[in-house]
Amino acid sequence: MDNIFQKINDLSEKYSGLTSRNLSSLVRIKSMSTKEKDVQLELKRQMQEARFDQVWIDGLGNVIGRIGNGKKILAIDGHMDTVDIGNIDNWSFDPLGGEIKDGFVHGRGSVDQKGGVAAFITSGRILKELGFDADLTIYFVGSVIEEDCDGLCWKYIIEEDGIKPDFVISTEPTDLNIYRGQRGRMEMQVHFNGVSSHGSAPERGKNAIYMASRAALEIEKLNERLSGDTFLGKGSITVTEIISGSPSLCAVPDYARIHIDRRLTTGETKETAYKEILDLVKDFNAKVELLIYSEKAYTGIEYGMDKYYPTWKLPEDHVLVQTGVKVFKGLFEKEPLVDKWVFSTNGIMTCGVYKIPTIGFGPGNEVLAHAPDERVPVSDLVTASAFYAAMAYQLGM
Repeated sequence: MDNIFQKINDLSEKYSGLTSRNLSSLVRIKSMSTKEKDVQLELKRQMQEARFDQVWIDGLGNVIGRIGNGKKILAIDGHMDTVDIGNIDNWSFDPLGGEIKDGFVHGRGSVDQKGGVAAFITSGRILKELGFDADLTIYFVGSVIEEDCDGLCWKYIIEEDGIKPDFVISTEPTDLNIYRGQRGRMEMQVHFNGVSSHGSAPERGKNAIYMASRAALEIEKLNERLSGDTFLGKGSITVTEIISGSPSLCAVPDYARIHIDRRLTTGETKETAYKEILDLVKDFNAKVELLIYSEKAYTGIEYGMDKYYPTWKLPEDHVLVQTGVKVFKGLFEKEPLVDKWVFSTNGIMTCGVYKIPTIGFGPGNEVLAHAPDERVPVSDLVTASAFYAAMAYQLGM
């Protein structure tokens, strides 16, 4: 394997310029959730240019490239949608410029997470050039709608496309560390129904904003009581939005709604988190709603799922984690850091729901995800390209 690792490293360096240019092209195409069509066509072109065995776009709009025909299946995933640019004044360069300068590729999505996709395209090119023929099928997936609903794309791939891998590598940013889990999350809304009265006599009504405010303060206290996990950390909960309704601004509001972001650690489930809120608002005239995501993809298909994204983690001694460690040491002659994401990824579906062993390895620092001046080091792209190709060889043995 040492000889293969050296060849992979050499080719990753050789194609560093191409990897950067591919990423630059992807960054220059704005691609928010459900509006990824143009970037997906460019991604498909890049996979075809790299001579993948097969490339297609599925019904939801995921671009899937295949190399190999083995019995074991490895999927390497990276989502192609990004968040919006935000306040342009916070950027020191064009967020859609894709500028390659000073050892970085600059722009929205370079870290989160088109950089991982550009790297896996190069890894596919390397595998083809080396004549990869192990007993392994590799699916390279440029997925959609992750920012709006993580995991939805993989629900479609598994349930509708009929592709269920044996292993998954997520290319979400890890700062070139190996990640083996994340907290889960869910979204809830609580609806409060009051009684309106004239603003000059508030005592005649029941103010729904006051109900919602008291509940929000109790949720703040609940956050401090939540349990923890030695690896993933403690669960968390916060109110992210409050909306009210009233007959007029001179009347007591008869409706209010809060939106809750709940992060789930080991041992916490949709049912336990839901019950916590039910208990918290039991003395109010309130209804707790578990939310559902359902939107039309750019292909026109409407698809959805509960906005519940399960916690997942692999044991550190799991074969996929240890394979990642072995490959990293073989390629780069140093020990990797094995850690976790603080945010949510498509791993909630592959590992959290379908129990497919999943790890993360991606270029870029996750602190730049969703942030202004997002940029990824070209050296990270080179490292990630080598890692993905070498993982295919190792898993194919």
